[in-house]
Amino acid sequence: MQFDRQNLSNDELINIYRNLVKPRVIEEKMLILLRQGKVGKWFSGMGQEAISVGTTLALHEDEYILPLHRNLGVFTTRNIPFRKMFAQWQGKKSGFTKGRDRSFHFGTNEYHIVGMISHLGAMLGVANGISLAHKLNKEGKVSVVYSGDGGTSEGDFHEALNVAAVWQLPVIFLIENNGYGLSTPSNEQFRCRQFIDKGIGYGMEAVQLDGNNILEVYNTMRKLTEDMRQNPRPVLLECITFRMRGHEEASGTKYVPPHLFEEWKNKDPIDNFEAWLLNEGILTPGDDEKIRKEFLAEIEAGLEEVFCEPEPVAHEAEELADIYAAAPQEQAAPSGPETEKRLVDAISDGLKQSMQKHPNLVIMGQDVAEYGGVFKITDNFYKEFGKDRVRNTPITESSILGAGYGLAIKGHKAVVEMQFADFVTCGFNQIVNNLAKSHYRWAQPADVVVRMPTGAGVQAGPFHSQSNEAWFYHVPGLKIYYPSNPFDAKGLLATAINDPNPVLFFEHKFLYRSVSGMVPDNYYTLPEGRAAVHNHGDDICIITYGWGVHQALKYVTENQIPARVVDLSTLLPWDKETVSEQVKATGKVLVLTEDTLIGSIASDISAWIMENCFQSLDAPVKRLGSLDTPVPLAKTLEDAFLPWGRMGTTIQELRQF
Repeated sequence: MQFDRQNLSNDELINIYRNLVKPRVIEEKMLILLRQGKVGKWFSGMGQEAISVGTTLALHEDEYILPLHRNLGVFTTRNIPFRKMFAQWQGKKSGFTKGRDRSFHFGTNEYHIVGMISHLGAMLGVANGISLAHKLNKEGKVSVVYSGDGGTSEGDFHEALNVAAVWQLPVIFLIENNGYGLSTPSNEQFRCRQFIDKGIGYGMEAVQLDGNNILEVYNTMRKLTEDMRQNPRPVLLECITFRMRGHEEASGTKYVPPHLFEEWKNKDPIDNFEAWLLNEGILTPGDDEKIRKEFLAEIEAGLEEVFCEPEPVAHEAEELADIYAAAPQEQAAPSGPETEKRLVDAISDGLKQSMQKHPNLVIMGQDVAEYGGVFKITDNFYKEFGKDRVRNTPITESSILGAGYGLAIKGHKAVVEMQFADFVTCGFNQIVNNLAKSHYRWAQPADVVVRMPTGAGVQAGPFHSQSNEAWFYHVPGLKIYYPSNPFDAKGLLATAINDPNPVLFFEHKFLYRSVSGMVPDNYYTLPEGRAAVHNHGDDICIITYGWGVHQALKYVTENQIPARVVDLSTLLPWDKETVSEQVKATGKVLVLTEDTLIGSIASDISAWIMENCFQSLDAPVKRLGSLDTPVPLAKTLEDAFLPWGRMGTTIQELRQF
């Protein structure tokens, strides 16, 4: 192995060596503890240390790195104390995630590291968001995100590289090509000969290097990052290396031909660099042992301290409190003149005023700039705020949601428009595993609002008409708003954008231009979790939201039914106190939803009422929803699918109890 020191001093070379050795010393100790049964799991990066260490040393300390399981060298080179890391690995309260997550599944803004989740490829789009923030802020910074060769088969890989290339983001996509995805060899994973061949397809620079040569990694990274800070652009960096141990220790290595271990043992990054340093007289005999003993002393002290730390004690209040970041309590009360606005106009107005209030707010979505979005809610926004803040995106739901999370990590706010709520399936993982769990896992707010044009009534068929709010209702860490009228829509959208937590903001397409009302012209917010009650009598209570509010009110008024209609407005959280009061006042309850009934939010609300208001009930709680089929296209079929035609019969049955 040839080493090119270029202009590096002896002290710099020794520092590189120290950083290269430290993760190896830690790993050797972890393997001993694993055999002793003192640690439960370990993902080894032995033989790949040069990539992590060389990359991290070449970056500024405030530039973000998004590593994987085998990148211990990233964490040690960022000088995270061993004791803190070991507490994390052992699931102790003093770790980065308070015992809530494992190994390297954590982030830390103090050290500018965003840890992985188990879903490979998911963090690539997040790196785009961080680099987008660098570019918007004109910071002259880069970010680096790791992928294994196996992870490049994920759709997130393509989406992230494509977005980065289109937006010319200063991010390095580093592929550790070690020949195996767990046990599956490269020839069973992809047909390309080398990953740098993909660069031309994305229109980006691609570089390949020897991932076991620490100076080649460091010098290449240093040259690239220095230039990228001045000339922002993405780079695909392929590092050829080899994993000397199993995917994780329990998986073994029987699937690897023995001769490969012999070949790559001769390419060991530490042995080769150490031999060169000794040969050049930069290290003297015994220095290596002295350095290892120094690291071992830190390790032993950390082990003793963490082993003495008790296991975490579960406190229900703390666990629940940490799901969400604290949201602003102060509200901007509605005031000033009012104008009659359609739902679509109120949403547009609230979004525009939020853009004016928050200079760090970025809107992203398909066709949201010049075209104004398919429903024209962002029409002409780009003229006032510019295309940096009103960003057309490729058709890449997952990567854009990930970018929203990356912006949040850098202190920005993001509104991501799903062209139709149905399309959110392509970004489901980012919402339920990255955004939703972020604050609970490492106290990082995910300040992202996802706008969701939803619902039937427009004869758009099974892929543009679904009511999918229940998909997310089950996921702790998300909030769900679903206004039924223009006044609520404008105020709640402003509230959602102010909130540092991820909010799914559902907007009913049929109501966009069919419902209007008086709306304050000034900016205002409304508190979440407060239902409105339309009191038309004490016979029954209809609890609903969205289009259901209008259908219930229409039936009640046309048929002079003495009923109270409760408009929930927000579904997570929903107003249990008001619901309880209305149940007690009427004794008979219908929970109405446009969604299909099985597994619906209506079912959960009904169960809650039965458990908490049973003594106030004069009849069993009734539920009514759409047929448990996909949403059909033809109007006659869609009308039969929707619950409105069955509402009268259900209400009469309930009143007769």
